[in-house]
Amino acid sequence: MRKLIGLAFFLCLFSGLASAGASHVEIFAGGQYLHLDPSFNLEGWNGAFTGNIKGWLGITVDGSGSYHSGLKFHTIAVGPELRANLPLIKPFVHGLVGGARSSGGGVSADGFVGMIGGGLDCGGGIFAFRLIQADWMATRFSNFTNKSNKNFRGSAGIVIRF
Repeated sequence: MRKLIGLAFFLCLFSGLASAGASHVEIFAGGQYLHLDPSFNLEGWNGAFTGNIKGWLGITVDGSGSYHSGLKFHTIAVGPELRANLPLIKPFVHGLVGGARSSGGGVSADGFVGMIGGGLDCGGGIFAFRLIQADWMATRFSNFTNKSNKNFRGSAGIVIRF
């Protein structure tokens, strides 16, 4: 584990020297942990496409899928993303709205999802690591509304910039 952390730090340090400017397009792919209130913990994938309008402003399309014991939860959402283009790290915040689909046990429901969150990318150049992306998630389904909304999504993975 120490070797992996050391390698990630080394790559972030030297990829930051390659390019400190803003990219036009970013593609993220990684894994995620999802906690749906009251007690569902799921794991899965998370992917995003961001088109940067300015160096600090972009539009993100985010999709994800989470699974556990026959339960499936998928989202697709879009919204603005604000970022600081620092030489080595790139913190960002976003607000996303879209649709969600929950299914399991032969029953499924479609509804609304809203997410507010942000994260931290490490490294410049073409490749970077998304060290963390944390989102608070609100869900609304026609047959169920989670009023406490203690839903949390955490993601990490690789970012490719063009």
